[in-house]
Amino acid sequence: MLGHVTVTSFRRAGHAPSLAAGLVHFDVSFMAWVLLGALGAYVASDLGLSPVQKGLMVAVPPLGGSFWRVLLGSLADRVPLRRLGLVTLGLTLVPLGWGAVAGGSFGQVLGIGALLGVAGASFAVALPLVSRWYPPEHQGRALGIAGAGNSGTIVAALAGPRLAEHVGWHGVFALATIPVALAWLAFAVLAQEPPKAAIGGSPGAAGPLTGAGPVRMFAESDARWLCGLYAVTFGGFVGLSAFLPILFVDRFGLSKLDAAGLAASCAAAGSLLRPVGGWLADRCGGARVLGGVLTVVTVLSLVVAGGPPLSVTSPTLFAALGALGAGNGAVFQLVPRRFPGNVGAVTGLVGAAGGLGGFLLPFSLGLLDQATGSFGAGFLLFATAAAAAGVAVGSRQRAWRQAWGVERLEVAA
Repeated sequence: MLGHVTVTSFRRAGHAPSLAAGLVHFDVSFMAWVLLGALGAYVASDLGLSPVQKGLMVAVPPLGGSFWRVLLGSLADRVPLRRLGLVTLGLTLVPLGWGAVAGGSFGQVLGIGALLGVAGASFAVALPLVSRWYPPEHQGRALGIAGAGNSGTIVAALAGPRLAEHVGWHGVFALATIPVALAWLAFAVLAQEPPKAAIGGSPGAAGPLTGAGPVRMFAESDARWLCGLYAVTFGGFVGLSAFLPILFVDRFGLSKLDAAGLAASCAAAGSLLRPVGGWLADRCGGARVLGGVLTVVTVLSLVVAGGPPLSVTSPTLFAALGALGAGNGAVFQLVPRRFPGNVGAVTGLVGAAGGLGGFLLPFSLGLLDQATGSFGAGFLLFATAAAAAGVAVGSRQRAWRQAWGVERLEVAA
């Protein structure tokens, strides 16, 4: 009965068409953002790239996303979100068109990847749009549903390589313009500008400096902590999602299609569990869920670092990406509680940190693979980062309870 009441109250809250618009915007944008990683094995083979170049190629779109997220996150608190969402979808067509007609050198591929970062900045538009429509008790679930748009990773990983077998990777970039254009139309029809006052925070929330930009927001210690945590959870998810096709081909000698299928299944785990992470954070507390998630990620990364066979590596990575997806949902359950008046700026800032993490992980994997001849050192480094983040959550949890209030840190309802 309780679950029924919760679902019913969620349906009555907020604005369902805008929630759907945020999901579509995020899903299609995420598909475009990770497309270069999904096609990485084809591009690398075509251009004869080294391990370091492969890692850099798939790492640049997340880095570009970091820049765009800070910029758009700041704008999201100042300009209409509906208009901003339409602009970002329109700009996404530029690098897709570039990849369709050119991109014949490594330098051009890096340029395409950098511009694809604007698609990754969908985060700073879709999540504030949804957050401002839903009350505190539904933040985790609403943002988890919108954030499940990272399922665009699955679409890119499954469809991209299969299409590339027939039309080449340039042709896939051309075809990708179609869903982006359709998403633009859907967003124009469904999205409605939320109330000007942010409703994502709790009464009496200690939100600083409404309207402050990302640089000033970074002066807030809690914003920096959330950035660090998201750099591990989201950075791990997007970085691994982009790099796994290359890892499966180079480490295990799989065909490009088989590698893409395995990578897509791992990405699916993270996408599907992101809403679950938000829901658990509403029920149990974001900090508590994060602590558990990071412990699981640490252990699983250590297993992969040991260089097990594919029969062990594949399910371990599936579980690891699932845990990272749940962690992403938990982080963004905390953001609107702590910063109710600056959801856009903090979302952009935290999202940028996630993009930076998504750059560092695949680049480190490629660099260490070339230096050591193994991916083990890269996964050991990631396990260390996850363990450090887990310790940080535990050490900060008490301070957050005192500063935010237990009812806002732990359970909304």
